[in-house]
Amino acid sequence: MIWLNQVVTGVLLGGYYALLASGLSLMFGVMRIINLAHGDLAILGAFFTFLVADRTGWSPFAALIVVLPAMAGIGWILQRTMFERSLRSGVLVPLLTTFGLAIVIENLLFEKYGADTRSLGPQIGNLAFDSWQITGQIFIGHLSALIFVVAVGVLGVLHLILRRTPVGRALRATAEDADTAELVGVNSRAVYAVAAGISVAIAGLAGVFLAMRSSYDPYSGPLQLIFAFEAVVIGGIGSLWGTLAGGIVLGVAQNIGAQLNPEWQILAGHVVFLAILGARLVLTAIGDRGGLAVVLGREA
Repeated sequence: MIWLNQVVTGVLLGGYYALLASGLSLMFGVMRIINLAHGDLAILGAFFTFLVADRTGWSPFAALIVVLPAMAGIGWILQRTMFERSLRSGVLVPLLTTFGLAIVIENLLFEKYGADTRSLGPQIGNLAFDSWQITGQIFIGHLSALIFVVAVGVLGVLHLILRRTPVGRALRATAEDADTAELVGVNSRAVYAVAAGISVAIAGLAGVFLAMRSSYDPYSGPLQLIFAFEAVVIGGIGSLWGTLAGGIVLGVAQNIGAQLNPEWQILAGHVVFLAILGARLVLTAIGDRGGLAVVLGREA
């Protein structure tokens, strides 16, 4: 029962990782940018929520009414002022740009709030600590279940937007070939700005949930970026539902590792990520050799 409980808890944890990773996956899928500041933008959303809740007396959930549009606006501004310029200069410049952005966010937050850890858990009351007892030793936390449901909902809405709306068709067309999309009347600059806005807003939402379920500080972003990147790679780059699967695999691996030894929680997730990545590289190499053998056989 203990192991089963760890699996269930890992699946719910995977919902958080999927939510965090979905914005990273969307930005890469549309703009081909690996946003190294993604984790720090999530932490920025957490601090922004803390600020709004502290100044207004609202609950963190009510503060999202202000935070999410503001984070979307930040994403739009970043695209128009930074990402757009860096996209014109190859692959390396966007990486350096987002890396520099991450450092700036971390140090500005440190300058403003110091190195002390914070949490929004106390501000949401029993939701952060209560759980349902399903049977025996299997428990489902209220907050963990909420995060998982929100993650599935966000992924579902993104899927519908991409498949059923004019904006989604423009996003897919621009992701496929921005120059060709321009020829048929798609404004790629506007599409990129929308993608960045959605991505940063989702990152901010994930950061708020992180702040509710655990503690955070100005330098918590890089670790969250690693988790998001691993979930995206495990699930398959560019696949929204694959991101959910990748988050679940990562969450289950971490919880199983923690059950074996508390010191192995993070390590177990990294090991599973490396194992899956290595297996894919081997399969790709085998496929390439098989294709080469077919070509050589035909030539012979």
